[in-house]
Amino acid sequence: MYGALKSELESKLSAIRAEGTWKGERVITTAQGATIRATLPGQEALGGSEVLNFCANNYLGLANNPGLRAAAAEALESQGYGMASVRFICGTQDIHKRLERAIADFLGQDEAILFGSCFDANGAVFEPLLDEDCAIITDSLNHASIIDGIRLSKGQRWIYRHGDLRDVEETDPDTGKAAKGLERCLKESAGLKRRMIATDGVFSMDGDIAQLGAICDLAEKYDALVMVDDSHATGFMGRTGRGTWEHCGVAGRIDIITTTFGKALGGASGGCIAARKEIVEYMRQKARPYLFSNTLMPAIVGGTLRCLELLSSSTELRDRLEANTRRFREGMTAAGFDIRPGVHPIVPVMLYDEKLAMRMAEALLGEGIYVIGFTFPVVPRGKARIRVQVSAGHSEGDIEAALAAFAKVGRELGVLR
Repeated sequence: MYGALKSELESKLSAIRAEGTWKGERVITTAQGATIRATLPGQEALGGSEVLNFCANNYLGLANNPGLRAAAAEALESQGYGMASVRFICGTQDIHKRLERAIADFLGQDEAILFGSCFDANGAVFEPLLDEDCAIITDSLNHASIIDGIRLSKGQRWIYRHGDLRDVEETDPDTGKAAKGLERCLKESAGLKRRMIATDGVFSMDGDIAQLGAICDLAEKYDALVMVDDSHATGFMGRTGRGTWEHCGVAGRIDIITTTFGKALGGASGGCIAARKEIVEYMRQKARPYLFSNTLMPAIVGGTLRCLELLSSSTELRDRLEANTRRFREGMTAAGFDIRPGVHPIVPVMLYDEKLAMRMAEALLGEGIYVIGFTFPVVPRGKARIRVQVSAGHSEGDIEAALAAFAKVGRELGVLR
């Protein structure tokens, strides 16, 4: 039985390698941080080289923070390794309730419910709330977890062109296909029982921020709910790091926020839905990834609680991240790179050619800078890039070293403008 499938997979794998979109894995032999030791495939026995890490979601540099590690160890000792159960049977501890209260307050929402990941949270949020007579109106570049969550729902689906909030339908120059704006989708879905607008707060490939003020205006005009996945914003976007809702000034206007604990908030795993009280209560009764998945590990809960305490007491880390991001963006622009404009620590260095992106990532590794080339299907064909991610854990010297390495490799490969 496996013979035919084996041949087909071998052919497809060969094609992936040939087109330059193969995704290898570099093995890290240290804890996550601004500086790591990484190995290339086949060179594991050499123990790896020390490099500056510019491709982790470790935005606040907390992935190996001693205080978070101590809090996780304390929770491990006092609460155990795992609950071996789902929440409603015998899997809820007092620290789970404490974290739900803390994250709801941090995100400015009534209540929160924990999940093993934000992928699970996005897989849970749509199906209980939206039936055949409801509509989900989703940005075309939303994260895969939102797309998969929507597929699990029976709700009707409208897709609006990325960031286009207008009452229009026209040909998308990138795809050649008809594309609609958000307001057109809202008008076309009028008459349905319920509409929900779903968007990333920050879009992970480009680092651009959703226009939440205008989205909320349209939602209020057309009586729609608003759901935001703020995974790439929680902890550092906005004046006190609460997320894109704070950055965009829409406190109290977002109905549902999903986010992760696996990026800025320590980088382990876990996620949540934070929302209106009744929505969260209904999720406890109906959300399948909550009802049929193991409870979040106590050590992660303890570490995340400590992280929220740290971020609530000081904005030092988000301020440092903001300064590092500004310096890196200014330096890359001055050097002549084609980067997507913005203020987010995700900095896409646009190369457009898949093989070039992979070559540049390898050359930068040789200069001591660890980055990854992003190619199809992670990004659209012809939109290959290196996605740099700046961290508060980077020193000024780290930023300058990265800028120098990019400039050197950029000249060698002829990619500077």
